[in-house]
Amino acid sequence: MPAQIFDGVAIAREIISELKQKVATLKSRGVHPGLAAVQVGENPASRIYLRNKAKSCADAGLHSEIHQLDATCSETDVLQLIGQLNRAPNVHGIIVQLPLPKHFDAGRILQSIAVEKDVDGFNWRNLGALVDKQPELVPCTPLGVMTLLDYIHAPVEGRDAVIVGRSGIVGMPAALLLIARGATVTVCNSKTVNLSRFTTQADILVSAVGRPGIISASMVKPGAIVIDVGITRLPDGKITGDVDFEGVKEVASWLTPVPGGVGPMTVAMLIANTIKAAERGLPRLEGG
Repeated sequence: MPAQIFDGVAIAREIISELKQKVATLKSRGVHPGLAAVQVGENPASRIYLRNKAKSCADAGLHSEIHQLDATCSETDVLQLIGQLNRAPNVHGIIVQLPLPKHFDAGRILQSIAVEKDVDGFNWRNLGALVDKQPELVPCTPLGVMTLLDYIHAPVEGRDAVIVGRSGIVGMPAALLLIARGATVTVCNSKTVNLSRFTTQADILVSAVGRPGIISASMVKPGAIVIDVGITRLPDGKITGDVDFEGVKEVASWLTPVPGGVGPMTVAMLIANTIKAAERGLPRLEGG
C-alpha cells in the first residue's frame, strides 16, 4: 500500500490558525508579537522565503519586518543592526537569513542575537538546553519534524530512529529531540560507509543532507516513517529533496513531499517560537 503523504501546507495552516488565539491574548495584554528578519545581499530564493514568512506572520497576526543590507556591507554593520534589534521592545524574535556572504563569520553573527530573541534556536544556550532535555527555543525545522510525528500520533518511545545529517541546525537537534522522547537514535551523514545498513533498520528516518536521491527505496524499512528535510534546486529550477519520492512512497507508511512537507512546518514553528518569546517576557497573571 503506498505511503500516506504529509500535507505540510495544510498542517502548518492549521497550526497558524490555532496560534492566532495566543496572539489575540498577547495583544489583549498590550503585547504585539514581532519578528525581525535580516538579509544580507540579494539572494532571490531567500527573498521568496522571507516573503512567505512575512505572509505567514500576517496570517497569524504578528508584526514582521525585513531588514535588507547590501552585500557590500561589513560584518560590523550587521552586528550593529542586530544590536539595535536586540534592544527593540517591539521585536520579540530575530532571524538572520542564511546563507551569508562567504567572508562573514556566520557563527559570530548568529551568536550575537539575544538568547531570548533567538527564535531560530541557534544560540549555544538554546542548543545546550536540548542536551539537558530542558528545551527553551528549539530550532524550527527539527521542531517541525517532531510536530509532524505528533500530528499522526506516531509512536516514538522505544523506536529506532536514524538521522542522516549531523548539522547543528537540523540533524543534531532532531537527534536530541528524539532521544528525549525515548527513541534509540543513530546519526549518520553523507560519508557514512554502507548507509543502508543503518537506514533499513529505522522506524523513523529523517534525511537532511541536501543530496538528491541519497535515500532510495531499497534503503527504507517497509512501513517506516520517512521525513525528507533536504532541499536542492536543480539546474532546471526544480526543487527536490534527499529522498527518491516515487520509489520510497511504495515502501514507507508516511512520507513528506519536497516542497510542501517540512518547509511550511519550519515557518509555522518560527511563528510559534516568536509567540513563545513574547509570552516569556510577560509577568505571570495572578493564579496563572
